[in-house]
Amino acid sequence: MIEPSKDKRRGGGNAAAGAAFDPNGPVGRKLKSFYDVIETEPVPDRLLDLLEKLDEAERKAGGNL
Repeated sequence: MIEPSKDKRRGGGNAAAGAAFDPNGPVGRKLKSFYDVIETEPVPDRLLDLLEKLDEAERKAGGNL
C-alpha cells in the first residue's frame, strides 16, 4: 500500500517540488515574461487568412459545423 505522504498525486512529497509550481517563484516569473512578449506579437497574416476561410466555410455550411 502507498503511504499518503509518499503519493505525489495526493499532495505529498517534498517542499522543493511544490515550490517549482509557485507562480511567484523564479520559474513562474520567467514563464510570465515569455508570455508577456508573445502576447504583444502580432497575429501572423497566414493565421488570419486561415481563420477567415474557416468563417467563410461555416457561413456556407449554414453554421452546422
